[in-house]
Amino acid sequence: MTILTPTDGLQLRVAGIDDLYNPGLDLDATVESPVATVGSTGITAAEPLLMATVDGTTAFYLACSSDRLETAVHRIDETGDVTAADPATVVDHDPELPEMPVVDLDALDNGIRRVLAGCGWRRPANVDDYDAAGGFLNDVDPDVVFDAGESIHGRGWGDACHDSALTETWVDAHDAEGDAAVVINAHSNPGDSLLLSSAPFNVLDGAVSLAQTVDATEIVIFASMADESAVETAHTAVERYPNDPSIAIDVVTGPAEYRAAEPTMALEAIEGNHRLEARLRPPGPESVGLYGRPTLIHTARTLSHLAVSLREGDDDSHPSTRVMTIQGDVTDQTVTEIPETATIEQACAAADTTGEIKAACVGGRFGGLAADLDISVDPETLTDADLGTEGIVNILSEDRCVVEFVGERAQFASEENCGRCVPCREGTTQLAELLRSLYDGTYRPEAIDELIRVMTTTSICEFGVNAGRPARTALDTFESEFKAHADGQCPTNSCLAAMEVK
Repeated sequence: MTILTPTDGLQLRVAGIDDLYNPGLDLDATVESPVATVGSTGITAAEPLLMATVDGTTAFYLACSSDRLETAVHRIDETGDVTAADPATVVDHDPELPEMPVVDLDALDNGIRRVLAGCGWRRPANVDDYDAAGGFLNDVDPDVVFDAGESIHGRGWGDACHDSALTETWVDAHDAEGDAAVVINAHSNPGDSLLLSSAPFNVLDGAVSLAQTVDATEIVIFASMADESAVETAHTAVERYPNDPSIAIDVVTGPAEYRAAEPTMALEAIEGNHRLEARLRPPGPESVGLYGRPTLIHTARTLSHLAVSLREGDDDSHPSTRVMTIQGDVTDQTVTEIPETATIEQACAAADTTGEIKAACVGGRFGGLAADLDISVDPETLTDADLGTEGIVNILSEDRCVVEFVGERAQFASEENCGRCVPCREGTTQLAELLRSLYDGTYRPEAIDELIRVMTTTSICEFGVNAGRPARTALDTFESEFKAHADGQCPTNSCLAAMEVK
């Protein structure tokens, strides 16, 4: 099979089956019709997802077991009928559609798909599929790239321009002495991992366009060594990418530690340092970064948004979006994409919860807790609400103890910080102790507030700046639960071992 779109005859796509972990499932060898292993859709509840297409009609078979998948593939192949194996739904669409059609099913119809357009529909590192869907960006005018960068803010705490415009650092990197480098930081965030494993050419298009604009000579893709699928796909995509020969592209893995995603600690990991510590700033990495060279560090999400903006533009017909991961008390983790005007509540609708929603921790490991989820996901609104913008929403169902939840995060921060600065190193330890003292009947909200204020205003990187946010926001919204614990009661009866020292 050369391309998936457009096509003649029957096509079978399987999303959410990773060749790395399913080496024995070789459907393509047992049927006459081509079977394409495409990337994950990000909607794990629907996967493995079989999509059978012929002449602009696609039948969707959701959450297939191995037996169900093999049976359906053989039945469809034998009959030539995409509906032969009782699909969940059937959709008519443009035969040349380069992305998954809109599906009217709860598991698949949430949000929109701009950055995620190719995820689950195209083979991730297949040049023909990418060409058929619009093709590679070639030698984009630097002024056009700068114009696009003006309207995009960095996505995720792994981006050196987190929540700020991109172009000021681009100018600094271009004007600094030495050959510039671009780092694609795909460490720790499920959205970045999905893009790298399911739509790597889009990520590379954004990075290469940026590298050409600032005269960078190297691109480094950085991912966790535990993220095997994304790393394997990235290597393949780099080998096949029709790259500018003046730009070297490498894939480097780092330790599977949360702190490794912090931009300057990512540089430490890429350079091979075993002890990861945040770097003091100024100077920032755009002036002195990888091996002392000017370096731009952007997440896979940021660079994918850049590529999409260069290809489509940003206007009313192409609204700015956010890639959001919904996890926690849900049946399956889900990665969805929604307009920035949409709300947290709408994002959460992409996943099935295990109970009534009590609250959500918005913004990743050190996000803020909110009970009211009718808040739009644009970064300014989230920041004003003291919530995080990492793009991860952790749902807490009504039987979850908020004190236990924030205590676990404080304990994690005390164990996982890099140790470079005192406010973070000592502050996270003291915060965990203050929260643990609730179980001894001691409740000191003023001390907690003051400690978090010092951590927030004096830590040298976002790890320490944000580590106290779960506790701070929980105190604002759920103070009655803290008081109850100091009185010897847990309203949910669920945290008997909550603050146990590990």
